[in-house]
Amino acid sequence: MPILRHYLSFIWSVNTTDNLEIERKFLVEYPDVSILDVRRSASIVQTYLADGEGGSQRRVRRITENGAVRYTYTEKMFRTASVREESEHDISSDEYAELLKQAKKGCTPVDKTRYAFDYMGQMFELDCYSFSRRFAIMELELRSDSQRIYFPDNVTVLRDVTSDHAYSNAVLANEGAFPEERCSVNEKGEC
Repeated sequence: MPILRHYLSFIWSVNTTDNLEIERKFLVEYPDVSILDVRRSASIVQTYLADGEGGSQRRVRRITENGAVRYTYTEKMFRTASVREESEHDISSDEYAELLKQAKKGCTPVDKTRYAFDYMGQMFELDCYSFSRRFAIMELELRSDSQRIYFPDNVTVLRDVTSDHAYSNAVLANEGAFPEERCSVNEKGEC
């Protein structure tokens, strides 16, 4: 399947330069979404595919927004924890169904609701997962690694998790919980 070098038409993927994405991720307390300046919201089912050439991460998404369904294919190469090269484009429902056959074994699909909201001219994305009403992941795409971030007053940021693999979508989906919510099993097999 050919991969487009540049995709910018959807608010969920605002690239900083041709196909480089600089993004920071933060663990936050689950906020009251009704008090955020939400511009868009969508239900997303994200399925990771077998790795691509050179170890690139591949995924497909089924995005439902305002009753309309669309599908995307994305391929990423990670340069650093916050910088990645990304190609993304829309695909048909038939292409989506065909690509699902390449789903990465042992990797649970991610089911989340994404809210895009504005705060001081910054477009944040808040990912809320069905398994938690305590925590969420807030992301912000930057123009540069040194860009100053102004955090929303009504969102409690717990910490930067950009470099922490335990907070990746794939790990969260497989675990079905944030690390803070997972129980530790004792010798008796109890939590």
